[in-house]
Amino acid sequence: MSAQPPPPPQWVLDLTTPPTTTKPKTNMADPPGYTASLTRRDRAASKQSVRKQPTPEEMDTLKMKKAWEVAIAPAKQLPMNAIGMYMTGNTLQIFSIFMVFTLFKTPLIAALNLQKTFAPFETPGTSGRLIMVKIVYLLTNALMLGLGIWKVNAMGLLPTTRSDWLAWEAERTWSERAVPREWL
Repeated sequence: MSAQPPPPPQWVLDLTTPPTTTKPKTNMADPPGYTASLTRRDRAASKQSVRKQPTPEEMDTLKMKKAWEVAIAPAKQLPMNAIGMYMTGNTLQIFSIFMVFTLFKTPLIAALNLQKTFAPFETPGTSGRLIMVKIVYLLTNALMLGLGIWKVNAMGLLPTTRSDWLAWEAERTWSERAVPREWL
């Protein structure tokens, strides 16, 4: 009697048989976030479904939301610039001078390019409502300009004391002197 060889282990069978392309039938659902790869038929069917175009009112609402984001963007930069101004100190150094220059340049250029900034959001339905957005944009840039003025004052570059204006002061005339006039 010859002994039959034992059957091969499961891993040998897995290596020698080609993998199945169909999903095994199980009662378990796919995990959250898993998307099975689509077949060609499924892809063709999904391409045929056309997305509904938004109405003009919905587009105006989206444009106004984006316009408000643009208008408030300079205010979001304000804390970062304030910390930068604090970190540079009050002495005249090249870094602090460049930071102050940037604080003055950015709001001025933003104010000059106001119409160009909000041109993509301009439609007949949004033109009246964009006025308030533009005002807020200018005010947030004015806050940035105010931060620059505060920094220049902290550096001592603004003439805010009486001694800064001595060239325009008249010399005092004294009503009496402790020293005779001949000695002067």
